[in-house]
Amino acid sequence: MIITLTANPSLDRTVDLDGPLTPGGVHRIGAESTQPGGKGINVALGVHRAGLPVLAVLPAAPSDPLLELLEAAGLPHRSCPVAGRVRTNLTVLSSPETTTKLNEPGATLSPAEVTALEELLLGAVAAGDSVMLSGSLAPGLPVDEYVRLVQALHGVGARVGVDTSDAPLTALAAALPGTAPDFLKPNAEELGQIVGTDGALLEQQAAAGDLTGVRNAALDLHRQGVGAVLVTLGAAGGLLATDGAAWYSPSPAGPVVSTVGAGDSATAGYLIARERGEGPGARLARALAYGTAAVGLPGTTIPRPDQVRLDAERVIRL
Repeated sequence: MIITLTANPSLDRTVDLDGPLTPGGVHRIGAESTQPGGKGINVALGVHRAGLPVLAVLPAAPSDPLLELLEAAGLPHRSCPVAGRVRTNLTVLSSPETTTKLNEPGATLSPAEVTALEELLLGAVAAGDSVMLSGSLAPGLPVDEYVRLVQALHGVGARVGVDTSDAPLTALAAALPGTAPDFLKPNAEELGQIVGTDGALLEQQAAAGDLTGVRNAALDLHRQGVGAVLVTLGAAGGLLATDGAAWYSPSPAGPVVSTVGAGDSATAGYLIARERGEGPGARLARALAYGTAAVGLPGTTIPRPDQVRLDAERVIRL
């Protein structure tokens, strides 16, 4: 089974202004939607829609509207009761093809709630399961929470992936090579945070055809014990470092409607391919195909398999 932890889930509200966003102005909303959100939930939805067994673990009060949305989506989940409400993240779509995000920090978890969430996750995992730890940490969780969970989950025989940023990512990088996840999914900015360089520059170089910086940084993490490093590079494509080598593919062509959830969809695609026993090139191709499909869908919409167009022929081993 694939199990995801969303330590700081959200209600993702998307509004479309049907025009440019003007600071200080008054705008009319042309369309809006509210979907279950949080990186781990997004990944779990992608896996679930592909027909693989999955479980989403998260903190939420029994009456929280997020749980109603998860029930409506048919997503298997377990929640740890908490006193605070799930945060709301607002995505504003405006022309020309601009996405503006306004994210709440989330409610603070008490020490008892932190312990209960950890116990809920560890109690759901068995040897051989794959666990994806995704997103920011809710206030109240220690900054090294993912380091501690990687250690604990490895102790029960699970494979562990991490997708996070900022201080939790820095803490994870500092724990290498002693504590290394089996899978890490940074974007260019996050890769820059780990190796201490300009992530935007890495992405620009990749877009111009120079993959040296991204390849070397990803392979360095792989040599420090991370089993596989999937770097998403936006329009420049993606790179996978694993098995002592690196693979690259440009992004498949497709329309851009909303970039929200694209990285999580790429993670879902990678995990789906790995569970099916596909090789590194095929895993990278499926990850990018899922990410591209998500970019062409409104709001935080995670694609179904029939919406994904695989383009494995463009993958090259560097």
